[in-house]
Amino acid sequence: MKWVIGSSLKYRYIVMALAAGLMFFGVQQLRHSSIDVFPEFAPPRVEVQTPALGLSASSVEALVTVPLEQALAGIPNLDELRSTSVEQLSSILLIFDRGTDLLDARQLVNERIAGISPTLPTWASPPVMIQPLSSTSRVLKVGLTSTDPNLDLIDMSMVSYWKIRTRLLQVPGVANVPIWGERLEMLQVQVEPERLERESVPLENIATATADALEA
Repeated sequence: MKWVIGSSLKYRYIVMALAAGLMFFGVQQLRHSSIDVFPEFAPPRVEVQTPALGLSASSVEALVTVPLEQALAGIPNLDELRSTSVEQLSSILLIFDRGTDLLDARQLVNERIAGISPTLPTWASPPVMIQPLSSTSRVLKVGLTSTDPNLDLIDMSMVSYWKIRTRLLQVPGVANVPIWGERLEMLQVQVEPERLERESVPLENIATATADALEA
């Protein structure tokens, strides 16, 4: 022991250089380490989101969230089911028992979604399962406001979707950037019932012509 201490003091500059080299090597290896620093402590979770353009929060709850909850409620090993309904978006979080295989849980959820999707309103997009996330994955929430009176909610939604979201997805390690409360720009066809009756044009013809124009 005395020899080690004496040699370290005698060749202290070499010891300091070796220590600095080891620290530098350790920092470099830590940056490229494939091991998660924080072990996963949360139970397996699966989140399902369903956009429903043009629907209020109450309509989303009644027409989208409730049917999905009823279809997903009986999945094996399901411990807890939580849902959130906001304007134009339904989000359902399924929490499974600890020890449940996440891939098996996602497969069961996908089968239930495939069965309930045809019964949802036609103006609601198909339900989508969010990518698997760890308990420490959501690191930032951003709120968007504007003091410009000429910039309405639709304009801010377009900015957040096409500019902010696109740039955030380009950041290495970012898997998903969900947007809550957005109002997407859309085209609306408004008819005059009196004129339709006068011209003897059924409403189905208007819907068909509109669909054909969008697909053209």
